[in-house]
Amino acid sequence: MSEPISALNGAAYKDGIVEITALDPVGMITLRGDLGAGYLKKPLKKITGVDMPEVRGIKLNQDQGIAWMSPDELLVICPHADVATHLETLNNAIGSNHAMSVNVSDARAVFRLRGKHIREVLAKLAPVDTSPGAFEPGTIRRSRLAQVPAAFWMVDAETAQLVCFRSVAQYVFDLLKTAAQPGSEVNHYRR
Repeated sequence: MSEPISALNGAAYKDGIVEITALDPVGMITLRGDLGAGYLKKPLKKITGVDMPEVRGIKLNQDQGIAWMSPDELLVICPHADVATHLETLNNAIGSNHAMSVNVSDARAVFRLRGKHIREVLAKLAPVDTSPGAFEPGTIRRSRLAQVPAAFWMVDAETAQLVCFRSVAQYVFDLLKTAAQPGSEVNHYRR
């Protein structure tokens, strides 16, 4: 099997108000079905070590976790090398129930944003309330970044991660770089 290659080969922008890094491939599984079903909850806990997230929530355990994407959809995040094993576990648990799990890892690009102005950079590009209290670690937002869909969450007060389609990775990287240009702080979110 060939080695996975990131969409932007580890591209990074370190000269702005936020540091932006294209991450190595991350394992991602889309799971659709009845999110309250026990046949999904038990294997998800076994795979990730976390409980089911609340609406618009994300629960992480190191490099794996579960993100709520819609009332019948989750994004399972894991090391890229574990995707096949996790898919097998999920598909065995699903059995004949009405649900599906699909490997979407190679169709996505993941970025990490670091710095005290991450809320401002995201707010410049997405129609989302990124203010403290409305957008905190443990919450995820699915929205648009200018012209493309994306999902993003805060890991901690100065770190966020963002997922987009691999086909628009360069566009998103360029958008983020523009929104993070030196001197572009608006200092709207002061703690």
